[in-house]
Amino acid sequence: MHKMPRIWLDYCQFLVSQSKITRSRQTFDRALRALPVTQHPRIWPLYLRFVRSLSLPETAIRVYRRYLKLCPENAEEYIDYLRSVGRLDEAALRLAAVVNDESFVSKEGKSNYQLWHELCDLISQNPDKVTSLNVGAIIRGGLTRFTDQLGKLWCSLADYYIRSGHFEKVVFDSYAQFEENMIAAKMETTAEMGQDEEDLELRLARFEQLIARRPLLLNSVLLRQNPHNVHEWHKRVKLYDGNPRQIINTYTEAVQTVDPIKATGKPHSLWVSFAKFYEENEQLDDARTIFEKATKVNYKQVDDLAVVWCEYGEMELRHENYEQALRILRKATAIPSKKAEYFDASEPVQNRVYKSLKVWSMLADLEESLGTFQSTKAVYDRIIDLRIATPQIIINYAMFLEEHNYFEESFKAYERGIALFRWPNVYDIWNTYLTKFIDRYGGKKLERARDLFEQALDGCPAKFAKTIYLLYAKLEENYGLARHAMAVYERATEAVEVEERHHMFNIYIKRAAEIYGVTYTREIYQKAIEVLPDEHARDMCLRFSDMESKLGEIDRARAIYSYCSQICDPRVTANFWQTWKEFEIRHGNEDTIREMLRIKRSIQATYNTQVNFMSSQMLKATTSSTGTGKKSCMCLYRSDTSRSELAELSKQANPDEIDIDDDEEDDNDQEVQLEQKSVPTAVFGGLKDD
Repeated sequence: MHKMPRIWLDYCQFLVSQSKITRSRQTFDRALRALPVTQHPRIWPLYLRFVRSLSLPETAIRVYRRYLKLCPENAEEYIDYLRSVGRLDEAALRLAAVVNDESFVSKEGKSNYQLWHELCDLISQNPDKVTSLNVGAIIRGGLTRFTDQLGKLWCSLADYYIRSGHFEKVVFDSYAQFEENMIAAKMETTAEMGQDEEDLELRLARFEQLIARRPLLLNSVLLRQNPHNVHEWHKRVKLYDGNPRQIINTYTEAVQTVDPIKATGKPHSLWVSFAKFYEENEQLDDARTIFEKATKVNYKQVDDLAVVWCEYGEMELRHENYEQALRILRKATAIPSKKAEYFDASEPVQNRVYKSLKVWSMLADLEESLGTFQSTKAVYDRIIDLRIATPQIIINYAMFLEEHNYFEESFKAYERGIALFRWPNVYDIWNTYLTKFIDRYGGKKLERARDLFEQALDGCPAKFAKTIYLLYAKLEENYGLARHAMAVYERATEAVEVEERHHMFNIYIKRAAEIYGVTYTREIYQKAIEVLPDEHARDMCLRFSDMESKLGEIDRARAIYSYCSQICDPRVTANFWQTWKEFEIRHGNEDTIREMLRIKRSIQATYNTQVNFMSSQMLKATTSSTGTGKKSCMCLYRSDTSRSELAELSKQANPDEIDIDDDEEDDNDQEVQLEQKSVPTAVFGGLKDD
């Protein structure tokens, strides 16, 4: 009975009532395949109600597309469904196809123009969702077809451009186009009928005025879109350049319209520019009135109000009203009746501006230039008490006191600043404080200076320790004890950053040699070689051995070379081995050179046999010319094995190694030419026969 529609309908209804979605859809499809086309209208209504009730718009859309192939006259039902589920792009495409179909007859009784208007509303109100259609071309097509309804279609086009952000097209694709069309029509009428040209000239003048007003009209559209856009208000003022009355009206409207909380940009700049406009026109009283009103505005940030107060004071300074400028800044920094924390957004900015460092800094500069010593000192003390000072404020305060010969007061200012800040912000204060203290007292208060340095170094990060240690050591060298200076240098080599230790050791060695002599530097060299990385340790070894050579300690120098060789791969540090060879040529003999070459081979074997060394690089050697076809791998990697382990490996590299003659030396080693000199006769005295 698969050809009976009644049974299919009952079966499908039964499955739908049980909410079996997939099975219901498959059963509807089987029914449509089994029944003849003439019976399909009985199945489709139930099928469409079923897919519309689901929250699966993609399934419903696919079913509707199949349905419209049989019943295209029901496209409006499909369009309504698409709009209900937010598929506006496809809805616009279907509606455009309906509008372009001359044979389409609306079941809802809509005319072709009504469908056009519906399409225009859909695409103009949703420019971000309708992307598959050329909106401008569609609406302009409607303008050519429905000439008696130009107003609504132009409004739709303007609405589309506004919603899509193309404001310039709103003005000059609608209004300008309209004027051009009217001018063209008038010109044709005048040419045909010979009418008066005054109306044409009037329209031309109107069109020219429209073109001239283009920036202003565009600005008006933008301000209607966002009346709190500060930048656009400034642009509007510039457009009225040369028209003072319009500028005043614009500024007045701007400060009344812009809400500082919602503003885009800096709303205080409108007030400041308004006041400067009056100032430029020598109307200071009006400018003061504007600034007074500006200080009462509830800005979003304290810094906005602080800028207004500073600009107010600078205006008075420009006109040499110094007392007035001081009075303004003092008023700005006065403690309000209800104090609030600087970052407490729940309080108005007028209750928080007394903690603005911008206003206090300007007041301090004015007091320092125009006020008395006591008034300036009081301002700086107040800044520190409010805990809003910066390291630069502390240094400025101390320098101000020093200029007036209040040296101990300046040192107290440094101490107060040190109590306020921590590392690394306190570094500049400490550096300036210590330098000024040494310049002032030298060695007169040495113990106090030492206490200051120890206090500064307590908790000092390694990044900033070098400068303070060098200053400390210089103090000990100039006014203290040499051994104290050496102790400071030794502490510095451990306290500074790892990258700075090599440089610190160089300074330590240089100063130790100048003060105690070069023999004192032996322990320093030994410590440097132990703690420095291999790259810097090699350099220290070469310098150490060179110093011993100059002192005539040849055995010491040779021992240093032997120790340093444990960290020198012959293929990487060829310079070291060349230096050692030159040393042996100058001061050694055949046995010492042979020993050097033996050590060189041993070290090379050590580096070649390390597991980490062989597993890291895997550098492939080229195929030998004998045609064996085999490739060997040579690895050039040095592990982090300690020097003692390297020495142990060098001993274990070849335990059966024996000394051989010069003929069996490595072919790569060059033959060493030893210079021979005859022994003077006087050396033997009477022991040698004539």
